[in-house]
Amino acid sequence: MRKHILFFFWISFFFSVEVIGQISARWITSPEIGVDSQNTWIAFRKEVYLKSVPDTLFAQIAADSKYWLWINGDLVVFEGGLKRGPNPKDTYYDVVDISHYLKKGNNRIVVLLWYFGKDGFSHKSSGRAGLLFNAVGNNVSIISNNTWKCRIHPAYSTASAPYPNFRLPESNILFDARLDIPGWQIGLGDFLPAKELGIWGDAPWNILLERPIPQWKDYGMKRFKDVRRIPGRSGRDTIVAVLPYNTQMTPYFSINDKHGGAKIEIWTDNTYAAGDINLRAEYISRKGKQEYESLGWLNGHKVYFVLPDSLEVKQLLYRETGYDTEISRSFVCDDTFYNKFWAKALRTLYVNMRDTYFDCPERERAQWWGDEVILMGESFYTCSSSVHALMKKGIHELIAWQKKDGSLFSPIPAGNYDSELPGQMLASVGFYGFWNYYMNTGDRQTICDIYPGVRKYLGLWTLDETGLTGFRSGGWSWGDWGDNKDIRLILAGWHYLALKGASNMAKLLGKEQDALGYEQIMEKIKVAYNACWDGEVYRHPEYKDKTDDRVQALAVVSGIADSSKYKKIVQFLKANFHASPYMEKYVMEALFIMGEGEYAMRRIEKRFGPMVNNENYTTLFEG
Repeated sequence: MRKHILFFFWISFFFSVEVIGQISARWITSPEIGVDSQNTWIAFRKEVYLKSVPDTLFAQIAADSKYWLWINGDLVVFEGGLKRGPNPKDTYYDVVDISHYLKKGNNRIVVLLWYFGKDGFSHKSSGRAGLLFNAVGNNVSIISNNTWKCRIHPAYSTASAPYPNFRLPESNILFDARLDIPGWQIGLGDFLPAKELGIWGDAPWNILLERPIPQWKDYGMKRFKDVRRIPGRSGRDTIVAVLPYNTQMTPYFSINDKHGGAKIEIWTDNTYAAGDINLRAEYISRKGKQEYESLGWLNGHKVYFVLPDSLEVKQLLYRETGYDTEISRSFVCDDTFYNKFWAKALRTLYVNMRDTYFDCPERERAQWWGDEVILMGESFYTCSSSVHALMKKGIHELIAWQKKDGSLFSPIPAGNYDSELPGQMLASVGFYGFWNYYMNTGDRQTICDIYPGVRKYLGLWTLDETGLTGFRSGGWSWGDWGDNKDIRLILAGWHYLALKGASNMAKLLGKEQDALGYEQIMEKIKVAYNACWDGEVYRHPEYKDKTDDRVQALAVVSGIADSSKYKKIVQFLKANFHASPYMEKYVMEALFIMGEGEYAMRRIEKRFGPMVNNENYTTLFEG
């Protein structure tokens, strides 16, 4: 596994080795921080005198876990840093040109660090809060060390129960304005010398790899679509602030409290969704006029502010942020349903991008690779090419997290999940996953980097005595949501498609013997799969439930089924609807391949109609 990681990170690794000899910056933290430091916020600042300002000055910034950067009062980076990690041990760092924010004379560097302090389905905690800042140029050196001042920000802590579900590394944020440090960004307040922890490359952050995706696109502060204040019981009102669409946002308000100590609860319509508790925030006011932006992003269609009925609210806004890509394609037709479907699917796609692609932005924020395959495929038809970097990052991470025995798993990065979902992993490394990425980008180097891991994983799969793909349970033998899953044929279909993708990769890289080997296995699977055709449909002989529409679709899209079977398969697909939205994509594609595009459109309208026609939501549902 380590060989693959180092091979895959070849350029980044040697860049890291090179800069170790140049960088004298130190990892720093607050001397106050303890062992149990979940959801800790640390304020850092540094005064720097410059005789002149360089034309360009790139800062290399690494943080566990997120950071906000101001220079001379200007916001330079809003939520910097990526969740750990590029592999199970190492850490990302940002590169930021800070020259435009500097001036001749005195300069003030200010960083607010948010340390998650716990694992999740999208983050592996290092176990230690830390910041590394290195900006060195002509006659300029701004480096983190014990000359920086810092302290744990006393106003930040964890909001009261209910707490978010275990999949999220983020915590509920409580900000008590009575404990704020007035003027801390301009040099006021009692700060301590930072504690040095190590140099570039030291544990627990280890090798530092440059952030491969852009910083978030900041759309700025916006007004809510609608705001209503609803009187409540026990002297507490609820303000319902309506967003124009489901989005990633941080809420902002300005208030006037004549007394202080007012508690404001902040949550969205997704806080209690899909049977799980998700993220929310709280604020406790000080006396007088004040403003606040809760920095942990939330998402949803509505934001709720629950507060005392006596509290004067002067302004409510939100800051929308998201992955930095442009919607560069459009679609319109004369059918209202499909216009709605396009709009909702597009909004769903965009709200599921940030540190990674993920399957839902509220309860997991996790890079489930079965979902990523579909999201990637959609992105090629909708987004500008900047989104390719997010795909490339995910592909590299999937292989870099490969276990020593060769197995793959997702979601990754992850600190509290490591179970293989065999069907999803086959979908990922194969024709619709890695190979589709290459076909749309021409990125041969990425295929070269990850191919050894793909080959190793496929080497774990065997055939049974009939020539069909053997059952591999992995950590969770999940084939799809719903019932009536003919799992043996589902796995065989994905295995065939994975081998098809691997064969194409091998040919691209000049590995003809590998390609021949994959094709020989494919032929055996094809014969055995077709032996499961009973004259009407595909069914594995051990399968006892209702015939599965998924396996008919996989037979068609893979090329296992020849055209002589199309009429029977179409007839079956017109009467059976077991696939979830995850697998329905492949059913639709199979229908188009078989010349039944008109029926495919009607089937999709039937299956997705309740989501598309629901006027309360701008996105499609996870469940």
